[in-house]
Amino acid sequence: MMRKQRIASFFMLLTLLISYKQLLAVPVSLELALLVDVSRSVDASEYAQQKNGYVNAFKDPVIQDAIASFAGVGGIAVTYIEWSGANQQSVRVGWTQITNAASSNAFADAIDNVDRAFGLGGGTAPGSAIQFVTPKFSDNGFEGNRWVIDVSGDGIRNTGMQTSVARDHFLDLEVVGEGLTKTINGLPIDNTDLGFLGLADWFQDNIVGGPNSFLIAAEGGFDSFSNAVKAKIGREISEPPTNVVFEPTSLSLVLIGLIGLYFVAFQPGRMPIQA
Repeated sequence: MMRKQRIASFFMLLTLLISYKQLLAVPVSLELALLVDVSRSVDASEYAQQKNGYVNAFKDPVIQDAIASFAGVGGIAVTYIEWSGANQQSVRVGWTQITNAASSNAFADAIDNVDRAFGLGGGTAPGSAIQFVTPKFSDNGFEGNRWVIDVSGDGIRNTGMQTSVARDHFLDLEVVGEGLTKTINGLPIDNTDLGFLGLADWFQDNIVGGPNSFLIAAEGGFDSFSNAVKAKIGREISEPPTNVVFEPTSLSLVLIGLIGLYFVAFQPGRMPIQA
């Protein structure tokens, strides 16, 4: 009997620890993961154009105003990740809370200061990049109404996890949190020199998915990337939030768990029955 009580107490304590971790999460309106292609097809000049596009987007006054409009609910949390082949994913700028122009400029500066991951890159594995970032939403210290993955790239998958499978796994993931939406948006960079004339269609079929998902193509290749990424991030940030009210569900779980743990483990007024 005592052994059963200890087992029950252990699992209840484990639940409490998980709930306590959720309780400490910082509320935000949006959790946004930027997945940036640095595969072999992206040369040094194109990489610089791509990185500068993200820097300019977060320094743009219109985007900064959009972020500031959500300051009352914690603003947004963003991470910047570079990817290439099946086992080539690197968090270049970790999850960062942005609420105003100052914090947005600081995030842009952090991107500007990173060096390219993986040298000249390898294969193209957007599915593996999606798979890599999926669990990071649950363990990033933030709790938002929306999870959004933003994938940019200039080519189709040629290695790694099947892209549509990774997309569907993210979208089908069961997450505790009423009203949470999960979305993947695409930013294909047209590069006709490589023969990928149907790149936008491939992104639409294999990457884009979830509520309010969309695709914005850099139709002029890397030369037009800056304008495309600015429009894309601006739309992702300004997307109307779902009608979610942050409820003290985690706190309730902690309190209920403590009461249950007390009665299961100690059973005041009763002597434990010896097995």
